[in-house]
Amino acid sequence: MKTLHDVFLHTLQDIYYAENQLVKSLPEVEEAANGSKLKQAVADHLQETKQHVKTLEKVFKSIGEEASGEKCDAIEGLLKETRGLMKEASGDGKNAALIGACQAVEHYEIARYGTLREWAKVLGHNEAHDLLTGILDQEKAANSKLTNLAVSEIN
Repeated sequence: MKTLHDVFLHTLQDIYYAENQLVKSLPEVEEAANGSKLKQAVADHLQETKQHVKTLEKVFKSIGEEASGEKCDAIEGLLKETRGLMKEASGDGKNAALIGACQAVEHYEIARYGTLREWAKVLGHNEAHDLLTGILDQEKAANSKLTNLAVSEIN
């Protein structure tokens, strides 16, 4: 990666891989959750994540690239940790652990989308900038919903 475009494309492939892995993993988290409110929050985010994959495909198209993923070690680690928590945690602690794991993923995504959005702006990819801003806003809202659920019901 020698140019900002190279780094932008690599990071875009990274988050595309990550979102696709989340589409596969969120049903397991939903099943592991105790209580209808957390299950619904995870189910809702799964639907948003599926839309994020489609939006990322539009981002790739807008910059003249094919949508493709690049293995993301960060999401692999976060998902491995989540699977461990699903096995180890129980009782009231399980939902708190799951929310914490989900928020770790949200914070990763917020960091990535914030960076990608700014790089898109610098590179003159206006459509990509707008699309990435939309995803970033949704990720921030999802994190806020998890915080509210944790504070009002789980913790």
